[in-house]
Amino acid sequence: MGSLGPFELILIFLAVLLLFGAKRIPEIARGLGKGIREFKSATKEITDEFRVEDEPNRIQPPQARPQPRAESRESEAQPARTESGSGESR
Repeated sequence: MGSLGPFELILIFLAVLLLFGAKRIPEIARGLGKGIREFKSATKEITDEFRVEDEPNRIQPPQARPQPRAESRESEAQPARTESGSGESR
C-alpha cells in the first residue's frame, strides 16, 4: 500500500473523464483553482492578523533609573549654611 503509481493515476483520470465528460473537466479545474486561490488568500489574511509587527504596541520591560550624580549626593550630605553664621543659641 504505497503511493499512487502512473497506472493508477491514468485509471483515475479515465474514470473522471467518463463521469464528467470532456466539456466539464475544464470547468471543474477552474472551480478548483478559484477555491485554492481563495483558501490561500484567507490563510494569508489570518496569518497577517496574528503577526505582530508594531513594536510600540508590545509591552516594554521597565527601564533602569539613571543613577544620581556624585555631586548631588555630596551636597545633600552637607548641611545648608546660613549667611549670618549665627544659627547657634546661647
